[in-house]
Amino acid sequence: MISRTDLDHFFRKPGPVVHPQHPAAQQYTNANMQAQQRAEAERREKMRRIAKNPTDKNIPEGVEEVCIGDGVARYKELREVERTLDATMMRKKLDVMDSKHHSRASRHGTMRIWISNTVENQPWQNGGIDADAFDFESDTNATYRVKIQGRLLDEQSDEGLEDEDEDEKDADAMDEDGAEESKPVAKPKVFSQYFTSITIDFDRAKSLQPDNFTQIEWKRPENPTAKESNFTELEFERKGDENINITINLQRYQNPEVFRLSKPLAELLDTDEEDRAGVLMGIWEYARSQHLQQDDDERKFACDARLKLLFGGVDSFYFPHLPNLIRTHLTALPPIQLQYTIRVDKDYISPAPDSGKSASEPTIYDVQVALEDPMQPLFQDILRRPDSIQTLQEIQRIDEQLVLLMGAIGQSKAKHAFFTSMSKDPVAFFKRWLSSQKRDLEVLLGEATRGGGEDASGEEWRRGGADGVWGSEVAKESVALWLARSNIKTH
Repeated sequence: MISRTDLDHFFRKPGPVVHPQHPAAQQYTNANMQAQQRAEAERREKMRRIAKNPTDKNIPEGVEEVCIGDGVARYKELREVERTLDATMMRKKLDVMDSKHHSRASRHGTMRIWISNTVENQPWQNGGIDADAFDFESDTNATYRVKIQGRLLDEQSDEGLEDEDEDEKDADAMDEDGAEESKPVAKPKVFSQYFTSITIDFDRAKSLQPDNFTQIEWKRPENPTAKESNFTELEFERKGDENINITINLQRYQNPEVFRLSKPLAELLDTDEEDRAGVLMGIWEYARSQHLQQDDDERKFACDARLKLLFGGVDSFYFPHLPNLIRTHLTALPPIQLQYTIRVDKDYISPAPDSGKSASEPTIYDVQVALEDPMQPLFQDILRRPDSIQTLQEIQRIDEQLVLLMGAIGQSKAKHAFFTSMSKDPVAFFKRWLSSQKRDLEVLLGEATRGGGEDASGEEWRRGGADGVWGSEVAKESVALWLARSNIKTH
């Protein structure tokens, strides 16, 4: 008889093997964590200090009464000019941004795409092999190479189908011929820069493919200057000795991204495709034209029959919530699909003139692609000039100096008021000052009464140093406690 313990031992599976961590690796991890914690603490301390820095650039009140000359009045005039200039620049910047948004005209160009293929080692290309015989043990390696090229018709003609290497050589030759004095010219966008992804689907089951694949995919890298994101032609080579149909899917690149609108949203805006900002602006203009804005809250809009159909029957909506409401009505645009048949048969393939390979006649497609607005680079240069960062940094340094200067002026004014009051009536001034000091000390020591003890004529209040009242341990502890409380409130 088999016991339950034996059954548990028999069916028990081995657990995962956990390797002990090396002491050096563990020490490195702890040191890493401590370094990160110190860096985070330093960052927080720096932000706290920056938050506590003074920011007042206004001249203290009453300085003009003790200042000689018209310096205070001139400084106030300069501050007023600065505020007016800042407001004007901000308004102009907003106007330029608004013009940039409304000047995005839909500009499109025609991209001509050539698709062709070459073949190598096909059965009919090898004289010693019968193309009609089934020889499964043959060592032949029949392949085909597909080439996809694209050019804008407005920029280059059909003669621009040379290889990329030849284009680069020509460019290098032009540089060597004396282009030291020539100014750099912006290169036109190439084929890959008009698309975010290119996928090629094969019309054949995966198990029937010699290389056991059914799709080829290219995606635009995040770095737009990478070599993988700039090319004028796309090539791939695969094994195969039979004709096969492929579908080339081109996902268009658009900035800002344009979406396909749902049916109710398309009927409301009278367009099938629009970017996110255009949708928000269209709904805003429609709601304003129908007088749906609420008087008690300008952000709130009532929904008529068309908006209820769009937003699921709600009676009203807030405009800040609109981006979330329209999310379900925006879908990505479908890709451009190009059909092509890879032909490897002898009747369709003809020898290429410049190589020993055999090539097919190219299949040509014309597709519409979005072009950049020529005004956009000008707007970018106006809004984000390279020298604007240095100017802003210089302005920040001057502002910091002004803040420190205003603080120094405020301290000088307090000193002036102190000595002026003392010079007019020294006896009354010192009595008031001693009474104030006594009152502050009583508050610190917790002995103050409402409206009491204003007379500071005693000897203990006049005596200073370590033996005085302010030098006692109780006073020091109270001051430290009050400073600690103020720090806690600050944090």
